[in-house]
Amino acid sequence: MSSIKQILPFVKPYKRYAYLNIFFNVLYALFSTLSFIVLMPMINVLFEKDKKNYVEPVYMGITKLKSFLENFLSFHLTRFTDENGISFTLGVLVTGIISIFLLKNLFDYLAMFFINFLRNGIVKDMRNALYKKTLELPIAFFSEKRKGDTIARISNDVNEVQNSMLSVLEIIVKEPLTIIFTITAMFLISVKLTVFVFVFIPISGFIISLIGKQLKRQSTRAQEEQGIFLSTIEETLGGLKVVKSYNAENYFNTVFKNSTERFYHLSNAIGNRQNLASPVSEFMGIFVIAVLLWYGGNMVLVENSLNGGAFIAYMGLAYNILTPAKSISKASYAVKRGNAAAERILEILHEQNPIQNKLDAISKTEFHDNISIKNINFKYEDEIVLKNFSLDIKKGQTVALVGQSGSGKSTIANLLTRFYDVHDGEIKIDGTNIKDLNLKSLRGLMGLVTQDSILFNDTIKANICLGKLDATDEEIIAALKIANAFEFVDKLPKGIYTNIGDSGNKLSGGQKQRLSIARAVLKNPPIMILDEATSALDTESEKFVQIALENMMQNRTSIVIAHRLSTIQKADKIVVMQNGEIAEQGSHEQLLALDGTYTKLVMMQSFE
Repeated sequence: MSSIKQILPFVKPYKRYAYLNIFFNVLYALFSTLSFIVLMPMINVLFEKDKKNYVEPVYMGITKLKSFLENFLSFHLTRFTDENGISFTLGVLVTGIISIFLLKNLFDYLAMFFINFLRNGIVKDMRNALYKKTLELPIAFFSEKRKGDTIARISNDVNEVQNSMLSVLEIIVKEPLTIIFTITAMFLISVKLTVFVFVFIPISGFIISLIGKQLKRQSTRAQEEQGIFLSTIEETLGGLKVVKSYNAENYFNTVFKNSTERFYHLSNAIGNRQNLASPVSEFMGIFVIAVLLWYGGNMVLVENSLNGGAFIAYMGLAYNILTPAKSISKASYAVKRGNAAAERILEILHEQNPIQNKLDAISKTEFHDNISIKNINFKYEDEIVLKNFSLDIKKGQTVALVGQSGSGKSTIANLLTRFYDVHDGEIKIDGTNIKDLNLKSLRGLMGLVTQDSILFNDTIKANICLGKLDATDEEIIAALKIANAFEFVDKLPKGIYTNIGDSGNKLSGGQKQRLSIARAVLKNPPIMILDEATSALDTESEKFVQIALENMMQNRTSIVIAHRLSTIQKADKIVVMQNGEIAEQGSHEQLLALDGTYTKLVMMQSFE
């Protein structure tokens, strides 16, 4: 229950519904017990019509309460029958029984009515919290996790906790109260018979508990497996072109089938174990009732210590325990499953984010002077990427970072935007350490255009407006013109209101990249970071995009990470990186004159 308890803060906004559920569950439990007790006078009228009681009883204290109640009921029933006749009395008793059963079921409905708001509210808030946390967590967290597993936690695991919350309320309130009220009534009817019954209840409980011992462990494994096959779906859809071009359909189909096969066996094991709870608990209950019939029958027929009406009502009460007992056993298994799901949810919610704002973080809206990178060291886990790296970038400069793959170029972009934090050294903007800046304002100073054009399944307008949600259509069109994208957008059926499909797949690679540039242009940040923005394009597309980039970089501080050297020859400063260190730096002409690493890179790419 520990993980379920940690989920309880999500209940707080809906506590009024919880209180209403508890209130009506109390009434349900009370009327559930009364529905069997009212059978006693009915049976007495039917089978003991010659037994009259004309002596009004006197209350003699709590020890004599049972006989007082019996005589009180008998006295008033005798008077009422004599005054109105036996047929009318039966009619009144039947009406009373129907009314009590009606109220019992009404209270049950109202309890379930209010719990719906509680359950659905918890699901909504939990999903919102998980999604918000997912957006806040650093990129490093998701480089080690499967996306499908995160999706499974937000969807399936939250549903599992939702069902468990209902089960917890059943365990805490409805069913236990029904059992308590029923047992209290059973004691009032016959202490001796009830004590005899309770000898068998612990045995039944022990047998039922054996069934659920491994349920939590199996549920955890099933939920993890669900994350695996959801990841396979997500990865396959994302890379469908590669799957098809390499004729790898059978391989991925096998991977998916193996995962669903494991999930199939786990689900069967969990379901069978859970389904066993109901028949076992019912059989144990019927066994107890059978013993009751034998023992109670002797009390009625042989000992004459219990009348027939009381015994039949007692048997009804004993059977009334069976349903809540079955529900509790089922609910306890649901709680075990929910506890496993809650642990997986809490793992994300409690994940510490190392990249956070300081309490006194500074908000900065303008860039005035320079970006200073001093003696930084950085590594991904055990792989050292940057070693004692220093660089100064003045306002208005275009600085290009070049070098072989793995030399640490893109890492600089990740550190400037604080997707990751440096391990040693510092990065300053206008003399202020970026760790002292408010994250939102830091990233507000920067525009990022990556190698992969990251677009969303929405309209062109919605994709471009991400950095400026209140932009007008005129501002969007102006940004598209600067990005050399307006010509093709204007030809689309709905212009900027055209939906571009999943990941923008209705567009070509060059068109997608120009929309990414338009998005950065509309944001209009003072610092622009271009992370290999043209490396994935063909020659013709590259020309269009290069013009767009040059338009965008005018009067702006730009950091260009480039693989194709033809795109950065006009840069004010070119930094040649090798194994995480600066090998050379200078202008294009200065570096060619050195005849060093840069010259070799140029020759390798047949630079003209």
